[in-house]
Amino acid sequence: MKAMDNVTLFFWWCSGVHQATLTQYPAERNKYVGIGATVFFTGLFAALSGGYAIYFVFSGTPFSGVSAVLFGLLWGLAIFNMDRYIVASINKNASGARQFLQAAPRILLAVLIGIVIARPLELKVFDKEIREQLSATYLKRQRAHIDTLNKAFETKYAIELATLTERKTERDSLEATIKSDRMKLKMETFGEKTVETSGIVGYGPYAKQREAELAKQEQYLDTLRARIARHERYIQQRKQFEGLLDQRLLTGASLDSAVRVAGFADRNAALGDLKYHADGTRNDANYGAIVFIMLLFIFFECLPVFVKLMSARDAYDIALNDRQRVDIHRSAKNRDAAITALDQTQEQHIRDLVQRGIRETTLDTP
Repeated sequence: MKAMDNVTLFFWWCSGVHQATLTQYPAERNKYVGIGATVFFTGLFAALSGGYAIYFVFSGTPFSGVSAVLFGLLWGLAIFNMDRYIVASINKNASGARQFLQAAPRILLAVLIGIVIARPLELKVFDKEIREQLSATYLKRQRAHIDTLNKAFETKYAIELATLTERKTERDSLEATIKSDRMKLKMETFGEKTVETSGIVGYGPYAKQREAELAKQEQYLDTLRARIARHERYIQQRKQFEGLLDQRLLTGASLDSAVRVAGFADRNAALGDLKYHADGTRNDANYGAIVFIMLLFIFFECLPVFVKLMSARDAYDIALNDRQRVDIHRSAKNRDAAITALDQTQEQHIRDLVQRGIRETTLDTP
């Protein structure tokens, strides 16, 4: 029973009520227990959200866990203090319009706090989808980077690459010609009659002529291949110098490692990308889920203010207003009494000075 009383007193404190006044009105106690619990759990969610967010900021460092706990507690206490002030500062003794005007900036602040709290928790809810999106994004970004480097290299070494392409084309054409001439030499030797062969069996003058031409072609092909090899080595050296050979697409464990250490900004951007398909159209399922979670936390953050606004003016509010009026009246009376006492003291001081001056004048007269 005592534990329940302690919990009740704690939630009263969370709601910002004047406990000495509230204890006199049992019918109003549960309402403020509910308001205080809402304020408390909002601060608790804020602590979890802030800790999770800062964990990714310092992810991979030795003190990431400690930093997350400390920042989470600090952020949660800050949000809790704001919510407690927001609820406690609404004056239920004012008119409905005035109450709404009082609550309007507080509701706006609650909406902003709800959005801030919701984002890190959304990142945790969609953690698996975010990892997949990050993998696709990193691969796409790296491919684009490699393509940019290759285009810059091709522009810079356009002449060399064009020369290499021409030599390879010439090599391929020459290899095809040599292959055809070998077939013709074979046909000439075996005496097969065609438009380009004599049809005489044996290794005759035509066959010798073809073999000599074939030898020259093969010698030139070897020279051409050597030039192409030197040219390719030069291109490879230039690629190494320009850093193209160091670029590799992330795969397997390296990609998983990059996704695992992704920062808060990348994860937040990936969560935004989940709202849309690859072709740019909106993904209604993900979009609705993300927006729903954000709206849920915004409503949860605004709930204490709404409860306070929607609740009727009760006995506690009237008693609290009376107490405040009494305190204001007492303060005014204390002020008047202090002013009166100060005036009397000042007047007595002036009379004492006047009498002292009269005595001194009398003593000085012969």
